[in-house]
Amino acid sequence: MGAGRKTQTFYASGSQPIPPNAVVSSLCGRNLAKHQLGGVIFGCKNTTIKECLSKQLFGLPAQHFSYVKNIDPGLPLFLFNYSDRKLHGIFEAASSGQMFIDPYGWTADGSERTLYPAQVQIRVRLQCQPLSEDKFRQVILDNYYFNNHFWFELDHGQTSKLMSLLASSAIGPGNYIPQKTMQWRTVSRSLPSHETSLEGVAFGNQNSEMENSTQLSQKSDSSGIASSFDANADIWQWDSHNVVKDAEQDEKSLIFMKLKELALNRESQDPSLSGMSEDTPDVNDMNFAEKGYLEASTGLEKKEECPSPPFEYQYIITQLMQEVKELTAFKATQTQKYCYLEQKLVEAELEIQHLKDRCTTLESAYNLSLEHDEKTVIQSSNELHLDLKESLFLIGGYDGESFLATMDLYCPSLNVLKSLKPMSSVRSYASVVQSNGELYVFGGGDGSECWYDTVESYNPISDKWTLWPSLNQKKGSLAGAALSNKIFAIGGGNGIDCYSDVEMLDLDLERWICARSMLDKRFALAAVEFNGVIYATGGFDGNDYLQSAERFDPREHSWTKIANMNTNRGCHSLVVLNEKLYALGGFDGEAMVSSVEVFDPRLGTWMMGEPMNHSRGYSAAAVVKDSIYVIGGVKVNENILDTVENYKEGQGWQETCATRVGKRCFLSAISL
Repeated sequence: MGAGRKTQTFYASGSQPIPPNAVVSSLCGRNLAKHQLGGVIFGCKNTTIKECLSKQLFGLPAQHFSYVKNIDPGLPLFLFNYSDRKLHGIFEAASSGQMFIDPYGWTADGSERTLYPAQVQIRVRLQCQPLSEDKFRQVILDNYYFNNHFWFELDHGQTSKLMSLLASSAIGPGNYIPQKTMQWRTVSRSLPSHETSLEGVAFGNQNSEMENSTQLSQKSDSSGIASSFDANADIWQWDSHNVVKDAEQDEKSLIFMKLKELALNRESQDPSLSGMSEDTPDVNDMNFAEKGYLEASTGLEKKEECPSPPFEYQYIITQLMQEVKELTAFKATQTQKYCYLEQKLVEAELEIQHLKDRCTTLESAYNLSLEHDEKTVIQSSNELHLDLKESLFLIGGYDGESFLATMDLYCPSLNVLKSLKPMSSVRSYASVVQSNGELYVFGGGDGSECWYDTVESYNPISDKWTLWPSLNQKKGSLAGAALSNKIFAIGGGNGIDCYSDVEMLDLDLERWICARSMLDKRFALAAVEFNGVIYATGGFDGNDYLQSAERFDPREHSWTKIANMNTNRGCHSLVVLNEKLYALGGFDGEAMVSSVEVFDPRLGTWMMGEPMNHSRGYSAAAVVKDSIYVIGGVKVNENILDTVENYKEGQGWQETCATRVGKRCFLSAISL
């Protein structure tokens, strides 16, 4: 307070900067409760002490408001001068602690807001000689928290000791006008010849204070209502009751002081009154002050009781009455200002409510717009002409609520899902292969232990489905491959039996023929064609999940064992990328796994690859533009996944956004 403008944050009451290693929270004080607070020390410097006293106003930085707000009128206050490190007093609060009583105090020209907004109006309780720090330090020793820095909050014991220490060097009783060294005159002392000029100074301070208030009010009006309701609006408000109370108190204080001095000096000038001093009423008696005021206001017409006052007294009385009128006008102005600000506050609250309603309306409109945009995107995606070479087909499956008959075209790079003509019935646990530009879907079931032997093909050009001859037996969780214009249905089961059977559909003859069976029974296996050879891996044989794998070469017309995988697998996927086979995820007999194994036909061995981000089985996989895409599937605890993972050699697995696909499992996937 009153230390000039500061640019650093860690300043206490306009003093020296706190070292960086000091605890910042210590600046806020001892955090005494209101009933524990006995007094408060404020700070100043030589450059600002005059403004503190002339304005009868002390202030601290905003962080000190945590205890300044606990100050009530009458609480003892002290002023510490950092320039000479002396403590001045004794003062007392003339108002409650508030924020921004003077928003422009202790600034160079009033162009910016004060750095010391935690403020309180003060008056002198007892004017004493200031105490050097070595004299009062012992009293508040517990308040020192770093070298010469101390907390400003005082408890009742500290306050009492400080007041006693200061009172021992008292100059005279306090008054309510902050003159430099104005003191109360004794009964035997006569009024100096220059008393009139001193009185003018005293009232000049009051006029200056009123002019400052008027200028502040004009500045507030010209800055607009917005500044009245900024972030400090909840604590910086005019209180009409405090304004009226302070104005009345100032009136009484001024009148009482003037009449008291008139009485004392008249007694010293009139010897006839010296013998009556013992019978004179106490000057602190309010009835006497009121009586003196009544005599002054009537022009001292009772000449028999009081002789005609000298001309200088009449001038002082006239000036006193003028000051009373000005104070009354000031009180009316402040009351009017309060009413005006209250009206603006009501208007601001109405405007805030209007803006809230407007915001709610806009949010509702925005949500409706989002829903509309989402529907538009879905509709427009159905009208897109997606590149088949950059897309994959998703067929049937289960979405967590129902089994599906859908046929969708999914473009991972655009994250667009286009709905195509659905199948003739719901289908899951099926197999799909492509031959001559058409997709053949066979087997599977409806999810209720009803297995299919039906076969249908889809033509992407005409968006039509065609029925084909049925399989020789109903089965699901089977694998498929296409080779030399023939479709192979491999293994599978019906929920009771597991099959090693292989059926072949000759597209020229349009009928299914029994082909050479596999070496092992395999339910929930995975198979793929590569370089004219069919590979079958893993599955369930009725007792165990298998590590084994085998291959079928139509030139040999037989199945041959190849190297076993490193992990038991069923319900997994098998794809070809860069002339290698990738076995992805699946169930190992105990849990779903995220592991990946890679088989190089040239080496004839399986190697562990980089695992996926999620464990999953009953997912679908396909290769698009040298990348593997794994869609959906079942995780642990039968949780259905809604994620898509993408793998590219040298880049590893990456999870991509698949909001359009959603949760899906037991589906089939294929790319052209």
